[in-house]
Amino acid sequence: MNILVTGGAGFIGSWTTEELLKQGHNVICVDNFNDYYDPKQKESNMKGFLNNPKYTLFRVDIRDYDALKGIFIENQIDKIIHLAAMAGVRNSITNPKLYHDVNVNGTINILDLAKEFDIKHVVCASSSSVYGNTKNIPFTESDTEISPISPYAETKRLGEVLCKKYHEQYAMNIVCLRFFTVYGPRGRPDMAPHKFTRNLLEDKPIEVYGDGTSKRDYTYVTDIATGIVAALIVEGFHIINLGNNKPIELKYFISLIENNVNKKFNIIRKPMQEGDMLATHANINEARTVLGYNPKVSIEEGIKRLVEWHKTENLVKNIQIDMEKEGQIVYCQF
Repeated sequence: MNILVTGGAGFIGSWTTEELLKQGHNVICVDNFNDYYDPKQKESNMKGFLNNPKYTLFRVDIRDYDALKGIFIENQIDKIIHLAAMAGVRNSITNPKLYHDVNVNGTINILDLAKEFDIKHVVCASSSSVYGNTKNIPFTESDTEISPISPYAETKRLGEVLCKKYHEQYAMNIVCLRFFTVYGPRGRPDMAPHKFTRNLLEDKPIEVYGDGTSKRDYTYVTDIATGIVAALIVEGFHIINLGNNKPIELKYFISLIENNVNKKFNIIRKPMQEGDMLATHANINEARTVLGYNPKVSIEEGIKRLVEWHKTENLVKNIQIDMEKEGQIVYCQF
């Protein structure tokens, strides 16, 4: 199939692309390479795909309807995986208009073009953030008492509402996937798994918000990518949690990184921040039933892989820096 992946050069997008290419699909990637974090990381994420004849890249913003439409005209798209979004809870509090513009208006563009080009299968990224601080734990998709506590979460909830309307009005098959704290190699540098690991390897302190008892349902990125691809064949409209179903306390999470790096953190204590949830915990019964989803990577194994990846990345950077000092040019591929 020809599958459009928006946000395809990002963390989850690049792993999803990798899975699709392994299965023999053609991938049409759309990404605007914005500067929320260093665009060089996205360039690195997709360097392994650029020479693949089944991969096509378009550097386009999902808010640009005309440019998007040109992509739909040029490519016979069968299905859509819509991952592009402004990410980050805390940043959304200071930039709510930007988050609404990208996450809501951009999603409308994708859904409108899917309707116009008669594309019947859309998978759309949502977030566990939509649950807010609901007291109903584990989080279940049927919960009617959810209350998003950040502009980011509100935009994701609005995206789900829009998807449901398009399903009802245009008979589109749409699956909204609520991701739970995705981590792994190539991850966003502003998220705790990467920031903490990088800082410990570089002997820098970390800021920890709260007393360390907050919990997250950390989900390894390959499990997420498998769930996304499985959703491409689902009929009807569904909202589905993609998590690990095993919430981890922040203190234990920190200890796992320390054990794998064989160092102790220098921790700067901070109060909980506005928009942060106290805990996330996914009920994944729906994912098991509808998608055949079964997360395979434990937090212990996932952190081990993440630390090993960071060590390799640091080694490559150090080699490049040393050789640049000597006036040489080096090309490294791992």
